[in-house]
Amino acid sequence: MLHFTDQDVNSRLRGKAIIRKWISKVLKTRGYAQGEINIIFCSDEYLLNINKTALGHDYYTDIITFDYNQGNIVSGDLFISLDTVLANSITYRQMFKPAFKCELLRVIIHGILHLSGEDDTTPYLQKKMRHAENVCLKMLLSDFDIDTISAPYKS
Repeated sequence: MLHFTDQDVNSRLRGKAIIRKWISKVLKTRGYAQGEINIIFCSDEYLLNINKTALGHDYYTDIITFDYNQGNIVSGDLFISLDTVLANSITYRQMFKPAFKCELLRVIIHGILHLSGEDDTTPYLQKKMRHAENVCLKMLLSDFDIDTISAPYKS
């Protein structure tokens, strides 16, 4: 099952059912079954604390993924900083509008791709990851009504 949680923010995410179906389809097409996945929205400071304590990194990031997979059953926690997603939505060119929703969906699928075996530790793997993200976003656009997804910024 896929769960959405707000940690120290109030994301007011709408369209969760569509996102659940999309993620399930992505995992199935990649040969994986869906286990327990938690998507936790939080602030920069909250995620920075996780980055420092769990990974020993002292920098901001948009997502940290914890993998609890067992065989081909994908399970894990995706901690997503809405602050950084917003900043990145302004900085980077987007596939569709509104930019914040696009960037949030890209970050969500980025974490799911990590859970399903993708890596982005080298320039080559980063290009491969970006391609996989784009394929998944195009799947979302072609197969689902994304107008029902609303991701207003935290309050």
